[in-house]
Amino acid sequence: MSGVLWLIPHTTELAQIVVVALSVAPLAFTAALNPNFRVAPFSAVLVLLISDQLGEGPIQSALTRLLEVALGGAVAVAVSLLIFPERAHRLALEAASRVLDEMAKDIPEILARFFNTHEGPDLAGIQNRIGRAVADLQSKIEEVKRERSLDFGSVPDPAPLPRTLLRLRHDFVMVGRASAEVFPSRVTEELGRILRPIGYAVGNYLHECARALILRKRPPPQAPLGAMLDHCVTELATARELEAKHLSASQLERLATLGFAIDQLQRNMADLERCIEEWVQRPGNTN
Repeated sequence: MSGVLWLIPHTTELAQIVVVALSVAPLAFTAALNPNFRVAPFSAVLVLLISDQLGEGPIQSALTRLLEVALGGAVAVAVSLLIFPERAHRLALEAASRVLDEMAKDIPEILARFFNTHEGPDLAGIQNRIGRAVADLQSKIEEVKRERSLDFGSVPDPAPLPRTLLRLRHDFVMVGRASAEVFPSRVTEELGRILRPIGYAVGNYLHECARALILRKRPPPQAPLGAMLDHCVTELATARELEAKHLSASQLERLATLGFAIDQLQRNMADLERCIEEWVQRPGNTN
């Protein structure tokens, strides 16, 4: 473009039209082929028509325009590196914390359906509320993924955390479906003895994990809760064997499903601890 200005005199209006056409036409064709050059024709018009009014030569005007674009690009990159990745990361942490708080609040109520005689909570409403919280987290994770390529620091992979929380939600769904069966009173009492402390322990652990995400601290150790869940699975298996002659096939299947869901819950809790540690261990965090 600057070469066209330099080689072709453009003191008359007709000459200026010719120069504009020769300069803009190839740039417009290039922009049509590659959207990355879509501002090139506009830049050419600025250089051609404004340089004379500002008393600048074509080369000087082109260099000025180049420096303006470079400065704007540098500012955009600096903002992307220093501000927006941290903002997306923080929003994702807050969304994950909300998911954990919802689960912490609901797991005691879901397990209580096995041993409470009164009408239980709205299971569908609980699952939908947790599902919406997980969906909100996944939308925040997409923002983190888009900005992750611009962060040259140590950034954890954002995918495992929402994936683990989604698996935990599936565990809750299995537990809820298993609670649909009505058990005899003696089995209900035994399930209350086994599941009541589990509900409170899992709820407290999830709440502490949510707090760890917000404060960017290490999560509480999962090993004590894991041992408790393993013992729960063993007790459920024992109860199922003792009551095998007195329960229907459907009731035994529900107890087996409950034991499987608790076992999966224990495994996913271990993954949750690892995911939280990865997310909170960013440069500058204190653990």
